[in-house]
Amino acid sequence: MDTMTGDVVSPLALWGAKLAGAVGGSVISIAYLLPAGRRDAAVRFLAGAVTGLVFGGPAGLALADHLGFTERIGAAELALIGSAAASLCAWWALGVLQRFAEGLAAAAGRRGGGS
Repeated sequence: MDTMTGDVVSPLALWGAKLAGAVGGSVISIAYLLPAGRRDAAVRFLAGAVTGLVFGGPAGLALADHLGFTERIGAAELALIGSAAASLCAWWALGVLQRFAEGLAAAAGRRGGGS
């Protein structure tokens, strides 16, 4: 049930909101940090879109609860903002992990090369 209007929200409307948020978050993540090529852009877009679709609902609920507007926003809006946030954060988290792994590999290369 949508808390703003009191209407029942269809599952199709929720999926549409999740899809719109996931695509929007993926596009924003690509715009913030330009990819190295087409393959990188496609991987980033797909990773963000899937993450937004899968984790959009829980992320929206967590954000609304943390910000204190759970009772004042509808289910479709929760799904939209949650999917966009999860999608946007997915690539940033993967980028941090990638840089961490590259740093570990470089450190291991320096240790192995100096022996």
